Amino acid sequence: MFAHDFLEEAAQNNALLQVHPYTKLLLGIGSIILVLLTPNYIVPCFLAIILSIGIIVIAKINFKFYLKLLEIPLSFALLSALVIIFLSEGVTEIWSFHVFSWLTLTVTEESLNQGLHIFARVFGGMCALFFISLTTPMTDLFGIMKKLKVPDLFIDLSMIIYRYIFIFMEKAHQIYLAQQMRLGYTKPREAIKSYSMLFGSIFITSWDAGEDLIHAMDCRCYNGKYAKMITYNPMEWRSLSAVSIYLFIIIGMILWTSG
Repeated sequence: MFAHDFLEEAAQNNALLQVHPYTKLLLGIGSIILVLLTPNYIVPCFLAIILSIGIIVIAKINFKFYLKLLEIPLSFALLSALVIIFLSEGVTEIWSFHVFSWLTLTVTEESLNQGLHIFARVFGGMCALFFISLTTPMTDLFGIMKKLKVPDLFIDLSMIIYRYIFIFMEKAHQIYLAQQMRLGYTKPREAIKSYSMLFGSIFITSWDAGEDLIHAMDCRCYNGKYAKMITYNPMEWRSLSAVSIYLFIIIGMILWTSG
């Protein structure tokens, strides 16, 4: 089962499914904006912790699955932060180590703050992004795009791309496993040949899938627009007020820590 299946299953079965998408988007996008505006690493970490608690406790998303989602982006963020901490210049030196005669790793107070700030921003932003993706199904997002008067062509293309990109990933995974069972990656030359055959097969599969999609839409009297059923529960002012108060508290923390 792929990340798409897990994400879509989580979004369709989370405890916040019936909450209006505007409320969830206000919390998620508002958190991302505040993460980008904060001048320190305290507020993004606090925001990430609160959002993670909301995802696990309120939305009832599996804890291990959520940690697995965070592994890849946080590993890249950690590597980037370490590079900045050890290689950026600063005035107040904290620690220094001579690796080679031409390379010295130095940690300064300025580089440490900058590295922690970048890591905290990525952490907070990813938690906010995962809050949206784990609590709001893509069908709701497409419906919001429709209400915001986004061109139908863009929405239709987004729906097709979102669906078929994961179909091709699954097909590629199946071919890759079949090649591994036939020892197609035991040697570098064989691996290059297997990869080329894999990419060629995916290209042919995507071409055939596109032709089949066109024929299927023609059989259903496709007139250039997908029919979109948009139905939401009424917006609850209690949840909207709670989100607004939370965002105002974060804004107050940003102003307080900045001062």
